[in-house]
Amino acid sequence: MQDLAELLAIARDISWGAADILHSYYHGTAPDANLQVEYKQNEPVTLADIAVSQYILQRLQTTLGEEDFAYICEETYKLPLNQDASKLVWVIDPLDGTRDFIDKTGDYAIHIALVQEHRPILTVVAVPEAEKIYYATIGGGTFVETPKALQPIKLTSDKEIEDLTLVVSRSHRNERLNYLLQHLPCQSHKSVGSVGCKIATILEQQADIYISLSGKSAPKDWDIAAPELILTEAGGKFTHFDGSPLQYNTGDINQWGGLLASNTKYHENLCDIAQKLLSEVDNLK
Repeated sequence: MQDLAELLAIARDISWGAADILHSYYHGTAPDANLQVEYKQNEPVTLADIAVSQYILQRLQTTLGEEDFAYICEETYKLPLNQDASKLVWVIDPLDGTRDFIDKTGDYAIHIALVQEHRPILTVVAVPEAEKIYYATIGGGTFVETPKALQPIKLTSDKEIEDLTLVVSRSHRNERLNYLLQHLPCQSHKSVGSVGCKIATILEQQADIYISLSGKSAPKDWDIAAPELILTEAGGKFTHFDGSPLQYNTGDINQWGGLLASNTKYHENLCDIAQKLLSEVDNLK
């Protein structure tokens, strides 16, 4: 098996190619630019999702094969998952933020993560409309790459808790999450689609916190794995409200419960406050 540096070079190259494909669909220059939106479990799926999914899987499988690697991709996964503990697992979201892609907000991303023993060890998040990819390897730090430059990212924050900005979803909201957002000590909100774009907003220091709270559904492994590592390797934190680490390729693709990502020294305080607020709203019912 190749080392992480070689695998990262492969994933970065594939991410740029996938970004070009999505960009062409987004701007209507692809040969089959009619998106033909369909719905899968109440979530939209377009020709762009399918085209990029096929591109990423074909490139990875042709280059790396299936002897040492397994693949979990949003557009192709089937339950039950084949959990061969001896294999590294590529966890892929070819188009994170499909609703924003359709609505032309620009907030869509491509996620590619390599998971070992339930934790990400290499990840790439491509943001086509920003012409940027963010990538990280375990212990290797986080970098942002454009067609002309490459820079490391190291997060710092000296804001007080009331001055922090939350990046929130435009569409995935429920009563419990709204209660949380209304009662946290920080009340500045910024709406961004795609988990990858939300975490990129924190990396760019345009926001400080992201909260995910599952309702009838939950974010999936492919929504979270790649964004998590680019944040934590830059010095941020991404945990459950109880402080426990996230786990991937566990047999359940859902990331249930409350998740909090931040670049702040108040991470643990915010997790405690979120848990208390959840108890309050649940007791109101």
